[in-house]
Amino acid sequence: MSITIKTPEEIEKMRVAGRLASELLDYLTPHVQPGVTTKAIDKLAYDYITQVQQAIPAPLNYAPPGYTPYPASICTSVNNVICHGIPNDKALKSGDVVNIDVTVIKDGFHGDCSRMFSIGTVPRHVQRLVDITFEAMWHGIALVRPGARLGDIGHVIQTFAESAGYSVVREFCGHGIGRKFHEDPQVLHYGKAGTGEILREGMTFTIEPMINAGRRDIREMADGWTIVTKDRSLSAQWEHTVLVTPTGFEVLTTSAGCQPAPDFVRQTALAA
Repeated sequence: MSITIKTPEEIEKMRVAGRLASELLDYLTPHVQPGVTTKAIDKLAYDYITQVQQAIPAPLNYAPPGYTPYPASICTSVNNVICHGIPNDKALKSGDVVNIDVTVIKDGFHGDCSRMFSIGTVPRHVQRLVDITFEAMWHGIALVRPGARLGDIGHVIQTFAESAGYSVVREFCGHGIGRKFHEDPQVLHYGKAGTGEILREGMTFTIEPMINAGRRDIREMADGWTIVTKDRSLSAQWEHTVLVTPTGFEVLTTSAGCQPAPDFVRQTALAA
């Protein structure tokens, strides 16, 4: 495994890219409404990234080995879509939930984050899935510090999600990030505490659990990108890019409109 430890100069560029990604989601938020298509949201994102932020949308034409180029600037995963949903002409409706996943390249560095959006009036059980997934991500982030292990992160996310009655997708995971969109290490959202790579100061990676209301099994759609739940149950995901600091963590993908960390994270930080 070849993990890139970022220099102070590189970390500062990661902060900029991360902030831009989060600010893009801030900009998109008021447009994510009933009657709006995800394709329209994608167009807004492309224009904002390229014209306002003077940056590059990393997903557009991204083509890892074995994949056709991704055709949009963001991923929009609605309801039972787990990840990599391609924006389309279908309008969002009240009761839907959608994950919008964005990655911005600025000065050669990537900032990657996603948020869940509840459209109109959402049933309580649906909102619970969204909220529990948000907390699961933060349970993982809260453990980030030098000397911790990747398995600690996966274990706490899995334990928390499964204790709430949900399942954790295993085929997709968080990842190192920097000059490259996807770097080492892989950050699993399940696993055994005390195992895996030891975290070191200067590592940057994403934590992005995908939590299903039903079973964890997945299915790939014919477009080669869109991943859905095999049992058609709902799925949710949140994502932040984090930095391992000398004493803990720094979330790089924050902005004015970013949903604050849960109380348990803020209390832990104050106690430290």
